[in-house]
Amino acid sequence: MDRFGNRPADPAYAAFQRGLYITALNLALPKAEQGDRAAQMLTAEIHARGLGVPRNMEEATRWYMLAAEQGDAEAQLQVAMILLGDKPLDLANPNRAEAMDMLRASAETGNPYAAFNLAQLVMAEQPGDDGARQARILFETAATRDIPGALYALARFHLTGIGGATIDGAKARDLMTRAARAGLDTAQLDLATSLADGVFGKADYTEAFIWMRRAALGGNPLAANRLAKLYMFGLGNDGDPIAAAAWYIRAKRAGIKDAEMEDYLEGLTDDQRSKALTAANAPL
Repeated sequence: MDRFGNRPADPAYAAFQRGLYITALNLALPKAEQGDRAAQMLTAEIHARGLGVPRNMEEATRWYMLAAEQGDAEAQLQVAMILLGDKPLDLANPNRAEAMDMLRASAETGNPYAAFNLAQLVMAEQPGDDGARQARILFETAATRDIPGALYALARFHLTGIGGATIDGAKARDLMTRAARAGLDTAQLDLATSLADGVFGKADYTEAFIWMRRAALGGNPLAANRLAKLYMFGLGNDGDPIAAAAWYIRAKRAGIKDAEMEDYLEGLTDDQRSKALTAANAPL
């Protein structure tokens, strides 16, 4: 410590923060080899992200594993995600049990991202109420860091009462709104639909339109189709046949087929369909 009682900055981490990645690696490596888990994590990160060196996930995994064995919660999370690969919910993954053990160890320290990922795995593995109860507790941990997916999951829990959650429309709306504000398009779509359907009380088409449009602009095809209907019926807006058709065309291109909207398109004039096609082809 210096005379002010401050601990000196770790030279390797200081170099990393300044973008001097090779220097950081050279400083961290000797400590990592001696078992310093912070140095092991820094070494792993540099290799995993290819900072100043070619990306090397095998080397990164080795250092993550060493740090994880010493109880580093972030390392345990990283090892788990590496073990799960690009299909984290695949029940046939031979590394699944080991990954869940790593996530559980990390989550027990309060790591919100480990809790969130573990909750999803638990629900996939145990789709009944027991799994939902375990997952709810984990989602609550994750929600303390405002992880959008956790906020949305808890909103659904409080809407349906699964997993022992109390049915609470006001709480569900608050959680769903927070997830929607964070940019989760699924939450935006669900919030808009719930507002339009009066799930939280009296239907609010104005607010529903705002969130449906935001989800559609984010590329959600279901939201695009439902936004088309809001324009078609003039719900939450003044109504716009061109916008209605344009948004349905976008949804249709993404694989959505809606008989009601097909009939609506057929009923438009050639000029309206032409304008709608031009609008659909324009960048969002």
